[in-house]
Amino acid sequence: MSNKILLFSYGTLQQTPVQIETFGRELGGSNDYLLGYSLAMVAIKDEAVVKLSGKTHHPIAVSSKSDTDEIAGVVFEISAQELAHSDKYEVDAYQRVLGQLKSGKQAWVYVSAN
Repeated sequence: MSNKILLFSYGTLQQTPVQIETFGRELGGSNDYLLGYSLAMVAIKDEAVVKLSGKTHHPIAVSSKSDTDEIAGVVFEISAQELAHSDKYEVDAYQRVLGQLKSGKQAWVYVSAN
């Protein structure tokens, strides 16, 4: 069994400084699409996250219930320990779910908790 976990990012986890701070390394990934979601924006109130990302508003995936909606992003291979680090980075507006990608893969993705 592989210890690599797939994580799909459509936002700030694609930024090198965020990756270095969150994972301790720059991630390599491949382009893909998250199916059944559309993008909205969410205000970030966690000052540490704003400082790291340089943004007061982050994109957030909202379930659209439509298979034709998709969000472009990058899928990364990470470890279970790195996934725990990304859980700490994400604010309460997000929840981690298994998402279906256009490539046929499933990956963890942070989406709206509402």
